[in-house]
Amino acid sequence: MPESSMASPSMSISRHVGVVVLPGFSLLAEACATEPLFVANRLEGRSLYRLTTFATASGPVASASQQALMPQAGIGEVDEPLDLLLVCAPGPLAGRVPEALVDWLRRLAGAGVLLGGIGGGTEVLARAGVLDGYRAALPWQRFDAVADDFPQVRLSRQLFEIDRDRLTCGGGTAAMDMMMTLVGSQHGPRLAERISEHFVLERIRMGDEPQQMPLRSRLGHAPESLAEAVALMESNIEEPLTTHELAEHLGISRRQLERLFKKYLQAVPSRYYLDLRLQRARRLLRESDHPAGEIALLTGFSSAAHFSTAYRNHFGITPREERLG
Repeated sequence: MPESSMASPSMSISRHVGVVVLPGFSLLAEACATEPLFVANRLEGRSLYRLTTFATASGPVASASQQALMPQAGIGEVDEPLDLLLVCAPGPLAGRVPEALVDWLRRLAGAGVLLGGIGGGTEVLARAGVLDGYRAALPWQRFDAVADDFPQVRLSRQLFEIDRDRLTCGGGTAAMDMMMTLVGSQHGPRLAERISEHFVLERIRMGDEPQQMPLRSRLGHAPESLAEAVALMESNIEEPLTTHELAEHLGISRRQLERLFKKYLQAVPSRYYLDLRLQRARRLLRESDHPAGEIALLTGFSSAAHFSTAYRNHFGITPREERLG
C-alpha cells in the first residue's frame, strides 16, 4: 500500500483491513481498533473499510478476559489483497510467534502492505523483522525488555506511532486514537471528529502524548524529591540545570538522584531532561511561528545544529521536516 494512500483523503476507495488475534489478546484493544472502522462506514453510509479477522489456529481465540472471538480465516487465507493488517497480541507474548505468521508478515511487508501492532502486536512485528528502522510504540511496561532485544527498532513510550507504512500503539484505548487518526488521514479530519463524537470522546489524542498517567499520580508513594526534581526540570527548560545542580537544589547526592530516576522513571536524569526539552520543542514547532533557531535557544540548546541533531536522533526527522509535515 503506497504511503500516499494512507496520507491523503480518498472518497472512493474501500480498504480491506485484516486483524490477527493471538491468544490472550486484549478484547478492549481489539474493539478500540476495529469499532472506529465500523462507525466510519455507518456515518458515511458506505463501505470505507472491510474487515477480516485471522488466527493462527482453527477455532475460537480466547482473550485475556477469557471471552472468545471466532476468526473468519487462518493466517494467509486471503480472498482479496489486504491494504492493512493489524496484529493484536498480549504483552509479554506467550511463547514463540508462529513461523507462518512471521512469514506472512514479511511477505506483506515486501508487498508494501500497511502493518500495525496493537499492544503486544508491536513485539510480534519486531520479532518478524518488519520494524527495523521504524519508530514504534508498545506498552510502556515492556519498553526496557523489548528495547534490549530489538535495538534496531526505534521504540517510544508515546501513545501511538505512525511511521510511513507502520502503525503501532501501546494497546487499550490508544488503539482508538490511532485508528481515528488513520481514518482522518484517509478520509478527512471531519470524519475522524464525527467518530470521536460518536464515542462521546472529548478529543482525539495525539500520538506523541505519553501513555502513562501524570507524574505525581504515577509516582504514588515515591519520595517527594523526585517530583521536585521533575518540577525543577520543567521550570528550567531554557537554561537546563546539570544533574549535580539538581541534586544540590534538592539536598541529596547525585547518586541518590540517579537511583530515584532509574527506579521510578526508568531513565537517567539527563536523558529524562532531554526528552522534556525535545517534547517542548516539538510543541513549539507545531503550535508557534518561532524560527527553529529561536526554538533551539528556548529549549536549552547552544546552537541550531546541536538542536537539529538531537531532534533527528529522538524523533527521526529534523525540525524543518517536522514543520513542513
